Amino acid sequence: MSQPKRYNTFSDELKRVFGCKVQRISVDAGFTCPNRDGTLDGEGCIFCGGSGSGAYSIRPELSVAAQIEDGKEIMRRKYRAKRFIAYFQAYSNTYASVERLAALFGEALSVPGVAGIIVATRPDCLPDDVLDYLARLGGQTYLWLELGLQSIHDKSLAFINRRHDYACFLDALQRAGARKIRVCAHVILGLPGETREEMLAMAGALNRIGVDGVKLHLLHVMKGTRLAEMYGQGEVALLDRDGYAGLVCDFLELLDPAILIHRLTGDGGRDNLVAPLWSLNKFEVLNLIDAELERRDSRQGLRFSPSR
Repeated sequence: MSQPKRYNTFSDELKRVFGCKVQRISVDAGFTCPNRDGTLDGEGCIFCGGSGSGAYSIRPELSVAAQIEDGKEIMRRKYRAKRFIAYFQAYSNTYASVERLAALFGEALSVPGVAGIIVATRPDCLPDDVLDYLARLGGQTYLWLELGLQSIHDKSLAFINRRHDYACFLDALQRAGARKIRVCAHVILGLPGETREEMLAMAGALNRIGVDGVKLHLLHVMKGTRLAEMYGQGEVALLDRDGYAGLVCDFLELLDPAILIHRLTGDGGRDNLVAPLWSLNKFEVLNLIDAELERRDSRQGLRFSPSR
């Protein structure tokens, strides 16, 4: 039997809610984003590849229902999952009319075994009518809204060509919270120009602003991106594996223990990743984080102070 984690895992939360093994199935519903379609920019964020950041093993030629059915078989074999969460991951999954969102999300939830939905998007793609719809949907099924924050530092958001600022994220979070929608924030560790202190300051900010969950990602370089060009020209330095694991442990120690950890590392897909190649061995990185927390006899929230 595996040892319990020293942080508040999303997988444990799903077991508590559903009483069985639950796995996320990534879905590409054909969305784009205002940072790629010309509304704000045509290039996108400097790290975002041609299939949307983080979406590398999805089969977008299939319908939403077929993608989920395809994923169900894999998750049953690999993880012995009994129920599933439809994870709308690629690009900005609220960048459409409420009518289109209702059709796509309804299709996903109609697939047998699907117990809930996760919707990943940008904070500038959440008009009130969309949030109202998500609040209604959250009253009918298990729902999370994932918001790409990446950094609390506006200088970093400008560097990665995010085309929104921290205030935009705070506004979206406040409006989602007012509707009792659970929010998971995406944060990237290792952005160029950020000091260790600035990265760790994000833990305190997440505590104060009241997110429900967090996904930590390392900065990784994908083929065909502006970041790949910069990396090739020696303009960008990346964290090494041990340095990243130690940074994650420091971050967890500062984080409110009530915040759910949805992810502690990212992987870019073997065919598209330029660097760091050590990130391909995801379980090795997670094991290293576990080992470091154990070595320190530490855990999430060890240095958390509600007054900060």
